[in-house]
Amino acid sequence: MAERVLGTVTIHPSVVATVARLTALATPGVARLGGERRYGVGRMLPRPSAGRGVDVRFDDGTITVDLYVVAEAQTSLMGLGELLQSEVSRAIRNLVGMEVRAVNVFIQDVDVPLARVS
Repeated sequence: MAERVLGTVTIHPSVVATVARLTALATPGVARLGGERRYGVGRMLPRPSAGRGVDVRFDDGTITVDLYVVAEAQTSLMGLGELLQSEVSRAIRNLVGMEVRAVNVFIQDVDVPLARVS
């Protein structure tokens, strides 16, 4: 029996960004997402593709994610970065069904609670 083609499926980059964002926020050690602006000129000139801490690019059928996070205090930063790479790429592969080329994690700050006044 011949396979019937029903049409195409298109997944918007904002959907991939949402998957990455929700996965990152659910990862222990992430206080919040940061801004995706890079150091230098990018801090003064916001990019039009601002994605609230996530930047997604499609290239040759694969996805690259730049993830900007603020870590919780007392968190192993390298461990957090590696965990985020693993969890975000797994979530995208499972939910979106596309290959992940890279998840680049930029830890922009550490969230240190204010000292308590005695």
